[in-house]
Amino acid sequence: MTIAEKILKSHTPDKGFKQGDIIRVDIDIALANDITAPIAIDAFKSCSKKGVFDKDKVVLVLDHFTPNKDIASATQCKVVRDFAKEYHITNFFDGGEVGIEHALLPEEGLALPGDLIIGADSHTCTYGGLGAFATGVGSTDLGVAMSTGQAWLKVPESMKFIFRGELNRWVGGKDLILYLIGDIGVDGALYKVLEIEGPAISSLDLSNRLTMTNMAIEAGAKAGIIAPDVVTDVYIKTRAKRDYTMYESDPDALYSMVKEYDCANIEPQVAYPHLPENTRGISEVGEIILDQVVIGSCTNGRIEDLRVAAGIMKDNKVARGLRCIIIPATPKVLKAAEAEGLIKIFLDACAIISPPTCGPCLGGHMGVLAEGERALATTNRNFTGRMGHPKSEVYLAGPAIAATSAITGKISSPKEVVA
Repeated sequence: MTIAEKILKSHTPDKGFKQGDIIRVDIDIALANDITAPIAIDAFKSCSKKGVFDKDKVVLVLDHFTPNKDIASATQCKVVRDFAKEYHITNFFDGGEVGIEHALLPEEGLALPGDLIIGADSHTCTYGGLGAFATGVGSTDLGVAMSTGQAWLKVPESMKFIFRGELNRWVGGKDLILYLIGDIGVDGALYKVLEIEGPAISSLDLSNRLTMTNMAIEAGAKAGIIAPDVVTDVYIKTRAKRDYTMYESDPDALYSMVKEYDCANIEPQVAYPHLPENTRGISEVGEIILDQVVIGSCTNGRIEDLRVAAGIMKDNKVARGLRCIIIPATPKVLKAAEAEGLIKIFLDACAIISPPTCGPCLGGHMGVLAEGERALATTNRNFTGRMGHPKSEVYLAGPAIAATSAITGKISSPKEVVA
């Protein structure tokens, strides 16, 4: 069995399933945010007779439009606040406790290896970086799950991607996953599990692994999974709020495809508008003048990402006429960045520091683009109008290219400012 099948087997009474079967599963976490939770709450109230299935396993995070930008977003958040209070939700994150949900849950020890997690957000697949089966669902599905603690899933096929060799300088998880998506396309793993392994993956920290599985959905995958190892265990064991199980795939597990990559051939990547599959190595990028750079999001807003950016921006200034927005993913990331002197580096460089929020990633606030503007972002999606006006453009890259580009005013290799 694959790691995904083992996790599903441990969460279902339908033990004899095969790929393609619809099974009923028990869930460990039901997650929603300020955009998706109100709809889920409506569904919950239409079917629930006795309350939530477990007040500790329903997680609500007000991260997308907070601090509230208008009356509509304030109303959305009030609905969630009232629900959390009525049902005594343990893991409700608001105000100064709010972080971007997919960075917050691993940091708080709420998402664990071997878990089955569903969330009304497509990037719930992030938690596969810990060795969980995690996937996005619709708000109605989530509302029912908040009541029953169960969901229906079709057992997906798995694809395996093996990364070998040593990483080139400035290449991280964001570059590896962009390279993969550029190879197979945005529908290349449609409703499949994207299982990632190899010596290069074993060398990555949890931050980079979570970045890779976060973007599994950008290849159409149902889930992304990296088998947990000693690196995972070290990260989790001091955070975990409950017991966990570390699974791995059997040597004879069935895959619909197995593909290997040599990391010697992978340089820092940039995804052009308007799809994450439109990737190029940085050496192939022409002169693209920028109006804005965003460093943050559930993909690249962790302390490791800010360290990379600060290392490049130290003693440099943001290019005149360009807005550089730094968004630490959680309050703990912000505190760590302050303690390490990273915030001072960003402020000295004339960057803007935002509180933890999804903000500009989805065109919400804190950096919406006007017509004709171009942004380079460490976010995960660059669809038409994703960050604002439908005639704006979003390019995707990792924190090294983003920080460099903020200094030069155009998409640039770190080689241009770092010896």
